Amino acid sequence: MTTKNGLTYADAGVDIDAGNALVERIKPAAKRTSRPGTMSGLGGFGALFDLKAAGYVDPVLVAATDGVGTKLRIAIDTGNVDTIGIDLVAMCVNDLVCQGAEPLFFLDYFATGKLEIEQAARIIEGIAEGCAQSGCALIGGETAEMPGMYHKGDFDLAGFAVGAMERGSDLPKGVAEGDVLLGLGSNGVHSNGYSFVRKVVELSGLGWDAASPFGGGTLGQALLAPTRLYVRQALAAIRAGGVHGLAHITGGGLTENPPRVIPEGLACEIDLSAWTLPPVFRWLAKTAGMSEPELLKTFNCGIGMMLVVAADRAEALQALLAGMGETVVPMGRVVQGEGVQYKGALL
Repeated sequence: MTTKNGLTYADAGVDIDAGNALVERIKPAAKRTSRPGTMSGLGGFGALFDLKAAGYVDPVLVAATDGVGTKLRIAIDTGNVDTIGIDLVAMCVNDLVCQGAEPLFFLDYFATGKLEIEQAARIIEGIAEGCAQSGCALIGGETAEMPGMYHKGDFDLAGFAVGAMERGSDLPKGVAEGDVLLGLGSNGVHSNGYSFVRKVVELSGLGWDAASPFGGGTLGQALLAPTRLYVRQALAAIRAGGVHGLAHITGGGLTENPPRVIPEGLACEIDLSAWTLPPVFRWLAKTAGMSEPELLKTFNCGIGMMLVVAADRAEALQALLAGMGETVVPMGRVVQGEGVQYKGALL
C-alpha cells in the first residue's frame, strides 16, 4: 500500500515551531520585568499575579487597552521596529496612572501574516523595555500567525495593562478653582495623529530616509521617537501629595484631554506662551498649512502629560518632577467656565 501525505498546518502557512521558538527567545526579556506579585512566567494558559505580594490591602483594579495606530506603518516601512513596543506600553500605562493606579502587569497581542522570529523578538523586547521602565511585569500575551490577513511584513499590535490602587485613592479628586496646571514635556508626536503625519510627509515629497527637516537623524527615525513613559514620575508626585488629577495628552490633543479631569463648571485656562512649540509640530503645521486650533486638537504640541495640582503644592511638585528628569511647564490654572480657555499663541 502507498500512503499519501496529507496537508500540515505549516502547509497552510502557520508555523507552530516558529511560535515556540519565539516564546523561548523572549523569555529572558519578560523575566527582566518581574516585580513583586509576579507568580508565573510565559507559556501557561493564563498568567497569575498576587496582589497581596504586591503590597495591596484593599485594592481596586484598573484596566486599560490601546494600540499604536498607524505609527506602525512607519516602523514597518523603515524596518525600525525596536521601539514601537515602548509606544505600546506607554499608551496603556500612561492612561492607567491618570486614574491614580500603579501599573502591575501587561499582556501584548502581536498578529502577523508570516511570523519572522527576529522581527517579532525585537518588537517584544521593546515591549519588555517599556514594562521595565514603568515597573510593570510582562506576564503573557498572544502571537497570532494569520496568513491571508496581513500583507508580507505587516503586523499589528495591541496591549492590555492592569493596575491597582488602594480603595478611595482614585483620581481625579478634589479639583478646584485656582489649582495649577503642570505640563510634562513630550518626546515628539508620541502615538497619535500618524494618519495625518503620513499625509503631511506625502505632501512634503520626502522619503523616510531623507534628512529630518526638524532634526534627529532621518525623517523616519525622528517620527519614530518613542512615546514617553510618565509612570514613575506621576506616581512619585501622587505619593508626595497635592495631585488632584492627571490627563494623558493623546488623541484630541490639548483641546480634548484636559477637560476630561475637570468637574462641570470649571475650565482649564492654558497659556500657550508658557512653552515653545517643538520643531516637529512647527514643521507639520507649516507643511500642512494647519491652523492653531487644528494643531491643538490633533497633537500633544509638546506636552505629553498634564497634572492638576493644589496651588500650595505646585512649586514643590515642580521641583520633585524636575529632579526626576522632567521638563515641567507651569501651563495654566483651573478657572470658572467650561472646556479649555487659551491665552497667548503657539504658532
